[in-house]
Amino acid sequence: MPATPKFLRRAVAVSMLPVIMLAGCAGAPKDSSASSSASASQSNAGPITITNCGQKVTLDKPATRAVTLNQGATEDVLAIGGESKLAGTAYLDSGIPKKWKKAYDSVKVLAKEYPSKETFLSAKPDLAVSSYSSAFTDKAVGTREELKKQGIATYISPFGCPKGTPSAEATWENVWKEMREVGTLIGQKDAADKVIAEQRMSLKEVSGNKHGNGTSIVWFDSGDKVPFIGAGHGGPQLLMDAVGAKNLFANLDGGWADGSWEKIVGSNPDVIVVADADWSTAKDKIAYLKKDPVLSQMKAVKDNKFVTVPFSQTTPGAELVDGAKTLNDGLARVTGK
Repeated sequence: MPATPKFLRRAVAVSMLPVIMLAGCAGAPKDSSASSSASASQSNAGPITITNCGQKVTLDKPATRAVTLNQGATEDVLAIGGESKLAGTAYLDSGIPKKWKKAYDSVKVLAKEYPSKETFLSAKPDLAVSSYSSAFTDKAVGTREELKKQGIATYISPFGCPKGTPSAEATWENVWKEMREVGTLIGQKDAADKVIAEQRMSLKEVSGNKHGNGTSIVWFDSGDKVPFIGAGHGGPQLLMDAVGAKNLFANLDGGWADGSWEKIVGSNPDVIVVADADWSTAKDKIAYLKKDPVLSQMKAVKDNKFVTVPFSQTTPGAELVDGAKTLNDGLARVTGK
């Protein structure tokens, strides 16, 4: 996760303000985003042109030395078997899932967070892929314009476009569209299509056996004095919709938003979902709730009704479908439904 996780997640939340409505879990509407669209070859051969976050991304042929700059971007590539196309990777939020760990270990890690410009360029990349626009700043690997002049194409998750550029609506279809576009850029589109088909089936299985029906949830992402919670237009909401649960703060704009403990206590949720990341662990958040004299009186805290979901499974990307299963299984455990 980028160096100031909460700030950047808030940026993602703000970027989703234009969202009008979310997709239904198993029957998401067709993509309506203008933030990223493939406009040339959709095959595994070049040339390739994609419009991404308001900029044209052009490659004469599929990239063979891509660098991924955030965990979400890395997992998009690993999920479609594209590790051989990676010259380097950087910035994890948490551990890589076991199913991709061997592939991940075969790729050079350039830095724990964003690499310096020198380290990044030493990988001789032909493509840089990020989950957040913060990767492409002068403080990180350089601006998109700067890198373009050096012959390096850039791609940002359509959900993380920079301020002033409309981001993609948070739908399952747009999650899969991103994976397909990344696949196109590295010559793995057919593999991406196969994974997308598998994920559709996985989501259908979860949605056909929902354990969240009638269960009210507060999604606790991070924060102490001011809780950062799952709002109505992002990954957490997609997951809650998929399992039939009610987000008590679905009225808030964006994917995540600042909440208030007073309102959370007043809502008295059935279950509290706790995101788990290296920079904000579920263990620490649960301990905070249990220790606080007021928060500890909520029925979910008293009855220990917590569901832990890895943060990487809560953001739109290759792990989001896994997040639906994790949430559904967790709700079955704590509610008995």
